[in-house]
Amino acid sequence: MITLKNVTKIMDNNVILDNINLNLEEGKIYGLVGRNGSGKSILLKVICGFLKPTEGIVLVDNKDLAKEPVFPESIAALIERPNYIPDLNAFDNLFMIASIKNIIGQKEIEDTLKLVNLANDNKSFKKYSLGMKQKLGIAQVLMEKPKIMILDEPFNGVEDETVLKIREYLKGIKKDKIIIIATHLKDDVINLCDEVIEIKNGKIE
Repeated sequence: MITLKNVTKIMDNNVILDNINLNLEEGKIYGLVGRNGSGKSILLKVICGFLKPTEGIVLVDNKDLAKEPVFPESIAALIERPNYIPDLNAFDNLFMIASIKNIIGQKEIEDTLKLVNLANDNKSFKKYSLGMKQKLGIAQVLMEKPKIMILDEPFNGVEDETVLKIREYLKGIKKDKIIIIATHLKDDVINLCDEVIEIKNGKIE
């Protein structure tokens, strides 16, 4: 469960998030829809513990991130542009990340790269297109099957075939997870998500 109570975020004297109240439950895919500058990415960063709210309560795994902003172990997130070691390929980048928690091995990484159509691609990250970078970011979020998955504009530059595979995969694994997909295009999530949350000027509509 993720619970936000009266969450406000002020940056440079501007109200970026305005009294946000949300309850996100396991077993659902949530779409967070809003234009660029609406507060989507800031809201996701608050949920991840990257940013501390100016006011309010942010409960993730029964811990209040407003009091102690730390990145919860149950979360994997792709927020804004993913960045990796430039000279390594997809597998080697993910292998290094996976070695931190050491809960998955080579097979799980390879299976996830197949899902996003990056298997057997030996290009270094510095040679990746926007779409390839996005796919690697998605793979990082998915590979360890975390309890909470956060994807910010994940399908930018990604070909339709791969988008369809990922969408079907997310539907199949949502049972015990909270999945949040942020986008500026409602059509991206309308047929995928159990619930669509619209944000405008920092407020939930």
